[in-house]
This record gives sequence, structure tokens and C-alpha cells, in this order.
Amino acid sequence: MTSQPPSPVKDKNYNLISVLQASLEYAWQMETYIADAEREGDNELATWFRKIQENNVKAGEQGKQLLAERLKKG
Repeated sequence: MTSQPPSPVKDKNYNLISVLQASLEYAWQMETYIADAEREGDNELATWFRKIQENNVKAGEQGKQLLAERLKKG
């Protein structure tokens, strides 16, 4: 497994934006996984994916609030 090079940006706000983006992207990606599980009749797995999706949406919403507060402060 190859590792990623260290980020050239060492900034708490950059980290916030990165996690926010990843959380929302992963929540969106779960739609595909849920549909795949449902198509194959695996409701247990679809339910588990929905829980992950809910957690990522929640993290995304919290991240958006934190970012908005920081942008207001300038």
C-alpha cells in the first residue's frame, strides 16, 4: 500500500474543509452502496449503510456550521 505524501498545507481550517468534503462525499457515495445491497436483497447491509450515511451527513452538517462560524469571524 502506498502512502500519500504529506499535505503541503498545515492549517486547521484546511483540515476542517477536507473532513467536511470527505464526509459529504461519502454520504453521497452511500446511495450507491445502499442501492446495490437492496438490489441483491440484503436489507441488513442496506440498513448498516444508511446508518453510516446518517453519521456522515451529521458530520457534514456540523462541519458546515463550524466553517460558517469561522468565515464570519474573518
